[in-house]
Amino acid sequence: MKKLVVIGNGMAGMRCVEEILKRDANQFEITVFGAEPYGNYNRIMLSPVLSGEKTFEEIVINSPEWYVENKITLHTDAEVTEIDRAAKVVKSANGIEAAYDKLLIATGSEPFIIPVPGKDLDGVISFRDMNDVNVMEEAISQYKNAVVIGGGLLGLEAAYGLQRRGMKATVIHLMDTLMERQLDEAAGFLLKQELEGRGIDVLTGANTKEIIGENGRVKKVCLADGREIAADLVVMAVGIRPNVSLGQSAGLEVERGILVDDQLVTSDADIYSVGECVQHRGNCYGLVAPLYEMGKVLADHITGTDNAYQGSVTSTKLKVSGVDVFSAGDFSGGEACEDIVLRDAARGIYKRVVLKDNKVQGTVLYGDTTDGVWYFQMLKDGQDISDIRDLLIFGQAFASGGGATADPLEAVAALAMDAEICGCNGVCKGDIVTAVNEKGLTTLDEVKAHTKASASCGTCSGLVENLLKVTLGDSYQAQTVKPMCGCTEHTHDEVRAAIVEQGLKSIPEAYQALEWKTPDGCSSCRPAMNYYLLCAWPGEYVDDTQSRYINERAHANIQKDGTYSVVPRMWGGLTNPKELRAIADVAEKFDVKTLKVTGGQRIDLFGIKKEDLPAVWADLNAAGMVSGHAYGKSLRTVKTCVGKEWCRFGTQMSMDLGVQLEKLSWGSYMPHKFKMAVSGCPRNCAEATIKDFGVICVDSGYELHIAGNGGIHVRATDLLCKVASEQEVLEYCGAFVQLYREEARYLERTAPWVERVGLDYIKQIVVEDEAKRKELNARFIYSQKFWQDDPWAKAVNEEAAAREFKPLSAVAAE
Repeated sequence: MKKLVVIGNGMAGMRCVEEILKRDANQFEITVFGAEPYGNYNRIMLSPVLSGEKTFEEIVINSPEWYVENKITLHTDAEVTEIDRAAKVVKSANGIEAAYDKLLIATGSEPFIIPVPGKDLDGVISFRDMNDVNVMEEAISQYKNAVVIGGGLLGLEAAYGLQRRGMKATVIHLMDTLMERQLDEAAGFLLKQELEGRGIDVLTGANTKEIIGENGRVKKVCLADGREIAADLVVMAVGIRPNVSLGQSAGLEVERGILVDDQLVTSDADIYSVGECVQHRGNCYGLVAPLYEMGKVLADHITGTDNAYQGSVTSTKLKVSGVDVFSAGDFSGGEACEDIVLRDAARGIYKRVVLKDNKVQGTVLYGDTTDGVWYFQMLKDGQDISDIRDLLIFGQAFASGGGATADPLEAVAALAMDAEICGCNGVCKGDIVTAVNEKGLTTLDEVKAHTKASASCGTCSGLVENLLKVTLGDSYQAQTVKPMCGCTEHTHDEVRAAIVEQGLKSIPEAYQALEWKTPDGCSSCRPAMNYYLLCAWPGEYVDDTQSRYINERAHANIQKDGTYSVVPRMWGGLTNPKELRAIADVAEKFDVKTLKVTGGQRIDLFGIKKEDLPAVWADLNAAGMVSGHAYGKSLRTVKTCVGKEWCRFGTQMSMDLGVQLEKLSWGSYMPHKFKMAVSGCPRNCAEATIKDFGVICVDSGYELHIAGNGGIHVRATDLLCKVASEQEVLEYCGAFVQLYREEARYLERTAPWVERVGLDYIKQIVVEDEAKRKELNARFIYSQKFWQDDPWAKAVNEEAAAREFKPLSAVAAE
């Protein structure tokens, strides 16, 4: 078996490997070197990770298990520093050597750092990889002002993510138009207006002169015109250049990029190169679609099939939530070109199509990018549009004669097989149709898994769904409710019902009865199954702690450095000198790095070692404090204002009621975290209208509100009802919580649950049916007998529970 070594564990190199495996999985023994400490992840989705819309795990393309399953040797954190072409060996900085028969260089690009004074200060970074995101995450938690230099695609996504996470973001762009390579002046103006409306300051035509620091860290950015912008963080996103240093040191032919021919072969016949590091026919590419096209050609050639890479026509889409921008081709205009423009100021839509000799030369779409794929396909095909010229700007539906009533399925059916459907992953219509027909795919999730179409930003999901409908015809059935996970065909609701109806009282029993596809489930279904069993059989089912997430097993929140944070419970947000002294003593005794007052009126202690947790808890227990469950799928906090006890506007004893609610519901295990608040008057100082259960005190009693939340997607509560007494508040709260516990899906917050089942359904059971309300409340109180047991005290006093916190060396020595 021949040896293939891949230098670069990024999107281009690993797509080549995937394509090679599709063609012949047994031709090569594959070794991959990656400079980063991670597996292959989707770099174009870093901005949603930064903004908090996705986690790193959600953008991983190839997990460690994938490499093992495909018999690929992966070396992470191993930057290759030398290629010995004579011996056919590569060597990494950490001393690893690997021999090759064929070598693939996919080293990508490196960010361009503008050579201004101050560029080397702490806090001045680029935006190219996960390490940059981690640096920005740290800055978000400590600083206020961020400046992004560069108003291109990446810079705007960085600014959006930083602003969304709470920093004051300013974009400095040298040119007069944002994204000038992708947008014309009109679309750039609309984009600038939109970003400024979101709170991002945008300075165009601005030249950075100097970055000023203080004590070694960036303090402000000075512009050539004398303006100064406060900056605790500076992100340089002014461009990239091919990373050719390894190719140069190996003696390969290099200009702007590593030179390759139409088969992606370098000047050495045994060395290939793909991606942002290459130069093909004078062009270097920085978008994902050309990289994937290169990968297919390379895979064909290296496995013995003739194919040639002819270069790529590219399109661009901005991945900022709620901003739809698309461009393709050459929209600079000029002699013999004509423009067709549509502006709809009321809807914020701008469309421009540039024609030459009755063919689409370029297009810019802002606000409505639905027809981007259609225009792009005509551009690539060089289609004569004479017959539809008058209707062209109105889109495919009108140009085809259907107008507003046109069937969207017909539009999908009319697309050519090489029409690009998913730009993020370079998937065309033919790829999806082939996969559906050959692999029997019937759902969007299956198409995602097999082709990666719509698996990244998700904006093409509707297009993929329509393509499924066209391909499957009458046999297509919309997937209205997804199965619990890939281990089963059953939905969450079906599993919950079966547990009760069939009396299933253990995870193995449930997996057997419900014909699970895997022997032990997965990290998605095991925590859910554990919760459903605990909820159904309080006092009978024994909690399987290993089926919980790490924070719940450790009864504390793990932080990025491996230490933990601890939040003791403060009933209703109240505390006393004894508790505060205990917290202060713990902070000093265990060298707590940071003490933070939380938004839920608690004190968070950061930087505690795992092995110190039981001792910390013992000291807090001694002061009468129990776990605040800040880590759990359970009641977190009950936030209160001082109410009529102190406030001249207060109408009721809100602090006392808050304490009662917290005493009622602490420790409860729920589908997701649960927060409450009690405001003493309609001024709502405790922010009760963005809580899962909120109480607003009024002169005549209490307004009960449900299903609100803060966070990324803020949702105000719905008014459940009004009641007259504190006892009624407690009863309605217990009933609502228990209904949520019994019927919501695991990891479903109250807001999406109520939106799914409807407010009227909740009212019908909790408000209008007194008997059901009292039954639900009684079941909740009964279940609390088993849950109001402080896990901190248990870990301190029970040897079996304490083992979780012992170092492995101590456990091994026992």
